[in-house]
Amino acid sequence: MLNYIWAGLIIFSLLFAVASDASDYFTDEFRNGEEITVILEIPEDADMQRRQNVSFRLSDYDTDETFRAQWFPSEDEAELIIPVSDNLPEHWQNVAENQDARDLSELRALVVSRNLEEGQVTITLPEVHLVKMRSITAAAFDMAEFAVTLAIGLIGIMALWLGLMKIAEDSGLIYKIVKVVNPVLGFLFPNVPKDHPALGAISLNLSANMLGLGNAATPLGIKAMEELQKLNPDKDTATNAMCMFLTMNTASVQLVPPVTLIALLGVGVAELFYSIIIATAISLTVGITAASYYARKFPEQPAVPAETPPANN
Repeated sequence: MLNYIWAGLIIFSLLFAVASDASDYFTDEFRNGEEITVILEIPEDADMQRRQNVSFRLSDYDTDETFRAQWFPSEDEAELIIPVSDNLPEHWQNVAENQDARDLSELRALVVSRNLEEGQVTITLPEVHLVKMRSITAAAFDMAEFAVTLAIGLIGIMALWLGLMKIAEDSGLIYKIVKVVNPVLGFLFPNVPKDHPALGAISLNLSANMLGLGNAATPLGIKAMEELQKLNPDKDTATNAMCMFLTMNTASVQLVPPVTLIALLGVGVAELFYSIIIATAISLTVGITAASYYARKFPEQPAVPAETPPANN
C-alpha cells in the first residue's frame, strides 16, 4: 500500500510541475526575450574592449536608481553581469532566483544592441524555462545521493552494534539486562514473555536514544523489532508490543541532545537542554498513554516464544 502512495505522490508532483511550467509559459511569467534598454555610466578612461566595472540606469522603469555591473565583452557579443540585490526590480530578482545557472547571485544579461557613444545598451535577461521540473529533478538527484551516503555510512555502525548484540545474546548478558529492566518493561509490554531477548534489545535501544546516539539506536531498534516479530502470530500485522515500542522509540526522552543537534548548534545546544527534556517527556507520556489505550481496546493473547532462551551459565 505504501508503494502505491509513493507512486501517487510522484505522479502528482510531476503533473503539478508540468501544469505550473505550462502556466508560466503561456502567461509569459518571466518575459523571456524581452528587450530592456539601460543607460550605461562609463568611466572616462574605460576600455570597452576589456572587462570593466560600470554603472547603469533603467530607462524602461520609473526609477533614477543606479546599479552596479560589469561589462564583459567577447568576440561577437557582450554581456552585462549584474549582481543580484534587493534594489533590483522584482521581476529581475524573480528571474535571478529561477534561472538555470550555477551562480544565482548574478544575472548575465546578453547585450543585443549597443550605442556606447551615447551610453545606451539594449539587453535581454537570461531565459527561464521548466522551473518546477528542474526543481523536482534536482531534488530527486540530491535525495538519491543522500540516501546512498546514509546507507553506506550506516553499514559500519549496524555491523558493529548488531555484532555486539549477537555476542551479548550468546554470552547471556542480554538476559541479565532483561532481568534488570523487566519490572518496568514488563508493565509496558505485558504480552512479551518474561526474560525474552526482545526486552533487552528494547532497553538498549531506548538507552541509546536517551543518550542521543541515534545511529547506534537504529540497529538496536531493528534487532528489537526482529525479536518482537518472532512472537507475532500474524506476520503482516503489527502487534500491540510493536506499536508501543515504536511509540517509545520515536518519543524517547532525550537526556543528552542528539549528536546532529550538537553538530549544528555547538555549545549553544546547552540552552535547549531543559526544553528538550520537557518536550520529549511530554511526548513520551502522551505516546505511552495512547498506545496503552489502544492496547486495552484491542487486547491480544500473550505471545508464546518459539524457542526457549538458553540458560545462563
